[in-house]
Amino acid sequence: MKLFAIVFILFAAVTIIINGTMTYAAQTDAYHKDAVADLRRLTTNLTRQIQSEGNEFVHLKKWFQEHPDLVQVPVDFRSDLPEAEKAFNRYIADHYPGKVYGTDFDFDDLDLEGQRLYVNYSFDYWFSAFFDACEDFNLSYVYFIYPESEADLKMNYMFDPTMETTTTEDGKEILKLGDVVYEDPEIHKYMWEAWKTGEVQNGFDTLNNEFGHVYTYCMPVLINGEKVGLMCSEISVDYVNTEIMQSVIKQALVTALVLIVMTAVLYFLLRKEVLNRIVQIECEIKDYSDKKDPQIANEIIAKAGPQDEIGVLARSFGNMILELENYMINLQKITAEKERIDADLNVATQIQSDMLPKIFPAFPERKEVGIFASMTPAKEVGGDFYDFFLVDDTHLALVIADVSGKGVPAALFMVIAKALIKNRLQSGESPAEAVTNVNNQLCEGNESQFFVTVWLAVIDLKTGDGYEVNAGHEHPAIRRGNKPYTLIKSKHSMAVAAMEGLKYRQNEIHLDPGDRLFVYTDGVMEATNAQNELFGEKRMLEALNRDPDALPAKLLPSVKKEIDDFVGDAPQFDDITMLGFIYYGKAE
Repeated sequence: MKLFAIVFILFAAVTIIINGTMTYAAQTDAYHKDAVADLRRLTTNLTRQIQSEGNEFVHLKKWFQEHPDLVQVPVDFRSDLPEAEKAFNRYIADHYPGKVYGTDFDFDDLDLEGQRLYVNYSFDYWFSAFFDACEDFNLSYVYFIYPESEADLKMNYMFDPTMETTTTEDGKEILKLGDVVYEDPEIHKYMWEAWKTGEVQNGFDTLNNEFGHVYTYCMPVLINGEKVGLMCSEISVDYVNTEIMQSVIKQALVTALVLIVMTAVLYFLLRKEVLNRIVQIECEIKDYSDKKDPQIANEIIAKAGPQDEIGVLARSFGNMILELENYMINLQKITAEKERIDADLNVATQIQSDMLPKIFPAFPERKEVGIFASMTPAKEVGGDFYDFFLVDDTHLALVIADVSGKGVPAALFMVIAKALIKNRLQSGESPAEAVTNVNNQLCEGNESQFFVTVWLAVIDLKTGDGYEVNAGHEHPAIRRGNKPYTLIKSKHSMAVAAMEGLKYRQNEIHLDPGDRLFVYTDGVMEATNAQNELFGEKRMLEALNRDPDALPAKLLPSVKKEIDDFVGDAPQFDDITMLGFIYYGKAE
């Protein structure tokens, strides 16, 4: 068997390496062309947006050149954008009553304060547009520049999402605008060519900067036939190479899977003809060694098969056991009973494990999400469960629950609750309707007075919109963008099966691409060490935020390790169940 395993591993490794190398070489050129195409599409789109502003953008640039100190863009310009717009509209309503800006009068008719409010509002808008473009196209950098001194080869970065910040006299942190940078024409050949000719360029600049190895594409912005500036964007070649490598890794995994399947078929045929009889004798001998049951001797003899070497060995061992029957009978009864109980518990553990999704990645064909989950029962079987499944082609359900009590009774109640919830959601009911109906069903004949805390959500994979219901469960943790994990402390409903006739409510939830969820049962925060201290909310959030970028498959074991380190040698009194989820957004 060892030799077989070594040969298979070497064969698989060589096959995967050759296949991956060929795939990487073939896809590199195509991926890089796609990356440059994305640069051009984005730059063209933003250029058209600026040109559609016409004279308004010309006024904006001119005013910025004349009054740079009056343009103040807060660091959090996205949040400030609605307030800046309201401030400008209020000023127009107060100082130009009955008139509509852009219809009855334009920028030149505004006084200095009105122009200042309009310019600050416009800067918030354009900075938000540039940041959105970066995120939508996975770009490193998008910016608008114009020559400050063409003779000195210096460009003024009017809109620059990577600008440094400064602090005003009143303590407000704002962006430091108008950074003037020397642009070497040897490095930025196409940038200067686009400005001088006012024409779209077929080429792009390749350079290394603080973003690493990047492609830079610049397009001239012309308004009324006059050059206003350059719209530029950059994409990381390292990011492109990462995309290629991920594709190669996926193909390697598929190749490995095919090899494993074919090897399994070959192994099955070999095992059927030769190994099964040997393994059968080994198992029966081990079974006798554990149970000391003389009846096993009759089974060995009955299954010995042909009178070959293996058959003779089996019959000899069976006859030896029969000779020891009287001596072993009392010990056999005790051992047999113990083994029966252990076998039942093992079957129950396996049944419960098989009912929970445990194949990851869960939906390899769906690129919108990433999921990983784990359950560690306090006993052989537990009352916690998690589930995730597609309600339809565009909606994904996430469920995690905790049944009161432990052991086999709680596990049976868990099985029923899990099946009812999934059936209700897949029949088209909303989260609130599903939990309400399951509550009424579980209350019927619930003489053991079990109840189950439930958190479930149904999320639209296209939009990230969804609804969640929290029936007495722990608060889920969420990470939005690059921010740390925090708890979603929405109001709880009562646990399911606690009282018949309850109406459960659902809350709206929205996930943006890159947002992450971490849901868990109370065994996480209530894990207790030898000093009777709880792991608690603070330690859990610290564990999540120690490496917040980690994928769920790495994050969950990391959190479990911190729990184990905290608990030490203290016994585990409650099931520990966790589910991690990443929303990547609709795949292109």
